[in-house]
Amino acid sequence: MKSMRVPLLAHVEKEGDLKALSAMMDKLQHQVIDITSWADYAYKPGVSFAIAHTDDCVVLKYYVKEKDIQAKHNKINEAVYKDSCVEFFIAFDEGGYYNFEFNCIGNCLCGYGPAKQDREALPVAQLQRIKYQATIHRTSAQANAEWELLVVIPVDVFSIHSLSSLNGLTATANFYKCGDELPEPHYVSWTKIETAQPDFHQPKYFGELKFEM
Repeated sequence: MKSMRVPLLAHVEKEGDLKALSAMMDKLQHQVIDITSWADYAYKPGVSFAIAHTDDCVVLKYYVKEKDIQAKHNKINEAVYKDSCVEFFIAFDEGGYYNFEFNCIGNCLCGYGPAKQDREALPVAQLQRIKYQATIHRTSAQANAEWELLVVIPVDVFSIHSLSSLNGLTATANFYKCGDELPEPHYVSWTKIETAQPDFHQPKYFGELKFEM
């Protein structure tokens, strides 16, 4: 199983300055999202991410370069996976997993459940607690679009679990880039998924996250 340590950002408040936090994430080790598991969807944007935690928050920053960019969905729990989208799926036990999906302007869709067809959408008020900073550097018909997304997910957003801290926890997770309705639909992941058709809802292929203390 692929494994990664999630560093602790000490003395960082969840209500702190996002610009400073974003700069902090830039200095961390970046992981690449570069596995295309399905031959019919071979296009692979340039995608990497950094992950850390602040004891009571997960902090993620994605870095994306792709041919086209789209953000049609601007309400929470809309179908952002049809846009230029990055995703973070995480499980704290075998009961189910959370799917956090964000388009390039930071709009979020999230649910919880044991499988793709058995999911409960997290309430809008809960997802509004997620802080984000979206930056689009360039959009041009002649060049790749470049964008970054910082997201800060408080532990109380993981409402199915009673988490007060991430310190020392071990979880399983996967990280994705997709765009179902882009000119070149694509499905790229951090770990390989062995299914006949694109399907990110495969917790048996998640990697391991170890949250440092």
